Amino acid sequence: MSALAMSEKRSSLGGLHVLLGVTGGIAAYKAVDLASRLRRAGAKVNTIMTENACRLVCPKSFEVVTGSAVLTGLWEDRPVYSLWDEQAEGGKPRHVDLADWADIVVVAPATANIIGKAANGICDDLLSTVLCAASAKSVLLAPAMNNNMWANVAVQRNVQTVKKMGFELVGPVRGRLACGTEGWGRMSEPQEIMETMEKIASKIKKHEARNPKSETNSKS
Repeated sequence: MSALAMSEKRSSLGGLHVLLGVTGGIAAYKAVDLASRLRRAGAKVNTIMTENACRLVCPKSFEVVTGSAVLTGLWEDRPVYSLWDEQAEGGKPRHVDLADWADIVVVAPATANIIGKAANGICDDLLSTVLCAASAKSVLLAPAMNNNMWANVAVQRNVQTVKKMGFELVGPVRGRLACGTEGWGRMSEPQEIMETMEKIASKIKKHEARNPKSETNSKS
């Protein structure tokens, strides 16, 4: 067995439900690699893509690596539970179902737009509505944007707000950006995001071990 396979086998993410949100940043293509890594680590992954994300990356890419259909809107025809091998618990709204299902919600890339929506309770698409409903869950954002956008006073205010709400951030890092400049705003690499998620997953499992009756999600 390779070192990579052994590492993935021991992953704290094994068996956890991960909801991956992908927004319309140029780094969206890296989210496919992240989704693949999460699956290899044993996590159960479902993906929400915003309209702009779908303009950059084909949803089918995520379906192939996760084995699950991609969700793109609040009003899709197919029922939520057609995506999972779990029994419906009674007609909850789609965004509530998704938030309840997830152990960890990770948004990569997290644009200035989605950070602003989360910070201000704006719910105008599936991902932003799920983030509002997932306030009691572990949420990780991987920001990605132009360096001037990252330095913008309003963006930094929103970043501080989501941190106070309990969201965690990984990155951004300094590097070459899509606009051709060098600066802060590049999304963290999938491996770094995974390492942060491993730490979050360890905390979740330690909490569940100490409080076995407090877990409310039905796991398959």
